[in-house]
Amino acid sequence: MSTLEEQIDVDVPLDRAWDFLHRVESYPRFLDGVREARSEGGHRAHLDVDAGGRAREFEAEITDRGKEGVMEWRTTSGPDLAGSFSLLPIDQQHTRVQARFEYDPGTVREAFGGPKGFAQAAAIERLVRNDLEQFKELAEQER
Repeated sequence: MSTLEEQIDVDVPLDRAWDFLHRVESYPRFLDGVREARSEGGHRAHLDVDAGGRAREFEAEITDRGKEGVMEWRTTSGPDLAGSFSLLPIDQQHTRVQARFEYDPGTVREAFGGPKGFAQAAAIERLVRNDLEQFKELAEQER
């Protein structure tokens, strides 16, 4: 299992970043490859994804540890993927968003296609970094 961790500082208060992160329907706006996302009630989400040029559907379970500012997720259908977002207050108007993504490289290659080895790790790192930058831009626009 491989783990990737990235972070970005967002110029919004923690509660605003937390609320934006929990709007499942807005995921296509900042998660590359997600074409549609919807809450399935409770702590579940359904994602329609463009996976290496193929349409795929995933179900995900979301667990909140709100008092700690952590949202964890894992797929319950499709490839075995998991991760978390941790939100840390910098001050009253700024929040650090830390993303952690756990994956098996073979599973990701099988589900999404693309390169192997180091090239795959670099591609995933770029993807997560771009998603975080898009999250920052959108969260700050909605101030």
